[in-house]
Amino acid sequence: MGRGGQTPRFFFRDMEKKIDQDQVRKVAKLARLELEEREVEEFAGQLSSIIEYVEKMNELDTAGVEPLAHCLPISNVLREDSVKGSIGTEAALANAPQRDGEFFKVPKILDAGGA
Repeated sequence: MGRGGQTPRFFFRDMEKKIDQDQVRKVAKLARLELEEREVEEFAGQLSSIIEYVEKMNELDTAGVEPLAHCLPISNVLREDSVKGSIGTEAALANAPQRDGEFFKVPKILDAGGA
């Protein structure tokens, strides 16, 4: 059981109706996608199938199952920070197409008034 003695529901709460073509068109418009009529029909069917599958998961008894962040035990694999020497300015700028003293020279992309 979930909090308050209720069985937890996943993703789509009580989503019993299927995704229809009008909903697909609306989402496509919001996403600025141009879909052909064949694609609208195809996506409506595919999305409805996904929701039906997720609804099947709501039938599972999850009482006593602790929530997981990951299905496998994982540990931190980061190494300790350590100070190391750098390669130096000359080595870093050795392959620079253009340079200005100790700096990379790059094309100007903003005008003086726009910051």
